[in-house]
Amino acid sequence: MKLKRIIQLPLIRSVGIYTVASILNSAIPFLLLPILTRYLTPEDYGIVSMFGVLVSLITPFIGLNIQGAVQRVYFKREKINIKIYITNCIYILLCSTAVVSLIFFLFSGYIAKITSLPEKLLFVAIAIAFAQFISSIVLVLWQVQIKPAQYGVYQISTTLLNASLSIWLIISLGMAWQGRILGQLVSFSLFGVIGILILRKDKWLKIKYNRSYIKHALSFGVPLIPHAVGGVVMTMTDRIFITNMVGIEATGIYTVGFQIGMIINILATSFNQAYVPWLFAQLKANIYTKKLMIVKMTYFYFGIIIFLALGLSFFAPWFLDFFVGKEFSGSSVFIIWIAIGYAFNGMYFMVTNYIFYAEKTAILAWITFGSAILNIGLNYVFISKYGAIGAAQATTIIYFIKFISTWILAARVYNMPWRLKKNENYIG
Repeated sequence: MKLKRIIQLPLIRSVGIYTVASILNSAIPFLLLPILTRYLTPEDYGIVSMFGVLVSLITPFIGLNIQGAVQRVYFKREKINIKIYITNCIYILLCSTAVVSLIFFLFSGYIAKITSLPEKLLFVAIAIAFAQFISSIVLVLWQVQIKPAQYGVYQISTTLLNASLSIWLIISLGMAWQGRILGQLVSFSLFGVIGILILRKDKWLKIKYNRSYIKHALSFGVPLIPHAVGGVVMTMTDRIFITNMVGIEATGIYTVGFQIGMIINILATSFNQAYVPWLFAQLKANIYTKKLMIVKMTYFYFGIIIFLALGLSFFAPWFLDFFVGKEFSGSSVFIIWIAIGYAFNGMYFMVTNYIFYAEKTAILAWITFGSAILNIGLNYVFISKYGAIGAAQATTIIYFIKFISTWILAARVYNMPWRLKKNENYIG
């Protein structure tokens, strides 16, 4: 089968735009590393990192993951009034934010102690998570409409403003970690407001309460909370443990190496953003030969992403010594483990999409949550024995386990010819 028949032109175009946009979007904070690692101490960088951990931890509870429901409902818009549906999702966002704010008010001291953050930053994290949810609705709508250009411009503009403000506040005003966090608050809040204006301008909102839509959105999103929290725990447990078991300075150094290794995740996420709407359209057609083609593409992708991870691991230490400040030069030891771990995560993306298509998110949630629990144990054991490098090793092992477990589950809930059988009656 010719390659041009395997990989469709519209998919390639979308993947190209998403990849370029994601690379540019991620390149901005990446290019900030030479500045931040010279103007911030490892302790400052550790505080910034832990603030990012906190935002990620509360994000699943701000909006309750219902942006995924919007993505799925878009393909059923002939049966569901998507404008009313999106409006009711905003209602859910407002209620969930109020609940999270109350919890933070009651337990602010305890949360601040675990994260090593000042209490005043806790509500800043809530504000950022709220604004990011609004932006995520806009981005999801552009994604399902296959509008990667608008997606990329919005995403890059947010990050560019974030970076510019941070540089100005840190260098010109000498605000250290406070400047980095304030830059995030202003940029995400502004684009949250812009997101609401876009939803109104494009007429995606229609003010009307609909109990059945709220129930549907919650039935899709709430079962994903263990999945989302598990995913966050898997990516953030390492820094929480390093902060409390080694020190926040070690967290800062570790985070720099982590950001380099995340280049693989950027590539995987970029591909998946374009791949999901294309895949869902192919699955909806339910043609066996197309399913066989998709499986072949998937195996080809597995090989490519592992190759890229190994390549990054080999070349990254060469430029790290002059790219970051001297205090952060020790971060190179983490890159190979993080890169390979994210390669397995990229492979996970390719198989988990079938579970979302089959709307079996509840069972997926328990795989992710179980992996997160195992990750906590592995991080504690590995960090106790090997120090901060143990966190990176634990992450790689967990991503591999999660990938294999999800692949097995995907094969059970949705039929695909994983064994490459050409018989149309084959049950994969």
